[in-house]
Amino acid sequence: MSSSPWTHTRSAGLADDIDFEIKGQELQFVEIELDPGESAVAEAGAMVWKDASIGMTTVFGDGRGAEGGFMGKLLGAGKRLVTGESLFTTVFTHNGGGKARVAFGAPVPGSILPLKLDQLGGTLICQKDAFLCAAKGVQLGIHFQQRIMTGLFGGEGFIMQRLDGDGWVFVQMGGTVIERELRPGEELHVDTGCLAAYTYGVEFDVVRAGNVKTMIFGGEGVFFARLRGPGKVWIQSMPFARLAGRVIATAMPAGGQNRGEGSVLGALGNLIDGD
Repeated sequence: MSSSPWTHTRSAGLADDIDFEIKGQELQFVEIELDPGESAVAEAGAMVWKDASIGMTTVFGDGRGAEGGFMGKLLGAGKRLVTGESLFTTVFTHNGGGKARVAFGAPVPGSILPLKLDQLGGTLICQKDAFLCAAKGVQLGIHFQQRIMTGLFGGEGFIMQRLDGDGWVFVQMGGTVIERELRPGEELHVDTGCLAAYTYGVEFDVVRAGNVKTMIFGGEGVFFARLRGPGKVWIQSMPFARLAGRVIATAMPAGGQNRGEGSVLGALGNLIDGD
């Protein structure tokens, strides 16, 4: 899934308004075009290439700069540490004249999804490792699951990423990505590992996959993620944990596939991870 390159209208806001183009199919990268003084913030190690006029600065947290103050930077870094990410991000700033470009690559096969937060109510909840890069000014935080059962069996655990602001964010998702818009009260059941992101107004909890026989032998896991509208939901066809599990299962000396994937006959880790 890609945007129309270099064609969105610039508007005033808290975050830098950047132009971009997403390239590639299975292993995508996003190429961001910056005007003088504009910045993008990205996960450490995500850069593929950049023009020489773009400088790099490693910062605590989400790179909000001096306006957050020392405590703001420390809080932002702490939030990233809780989600399992690095304490640091890298800010890329165009220090020259004219246009300059920098590119960031997804670490796993799948899709890079460009989302404008002010068109989504200002907040996006996503899986812990979804964030790739964003316009500087977008805030990276954490979202706690309030229900114990959702945290234990929701696929992403108690803590997910929360992205706030009005600018562009680029999130990485495994395999093919489907977007669903839920009407008020409309429900959607999703494999817990395949839930990639949702807007703040969507209610997320877990429900049993069926009766005892289905839960044990159905191979679809014990719980589904239940999403209730209104709002938008993004579903990924191949979570990285599932891909890694298949690779490990193939590489095991016994060989063969994990026939019990997703059921209580398989590894307990599949139950906790939603796979």
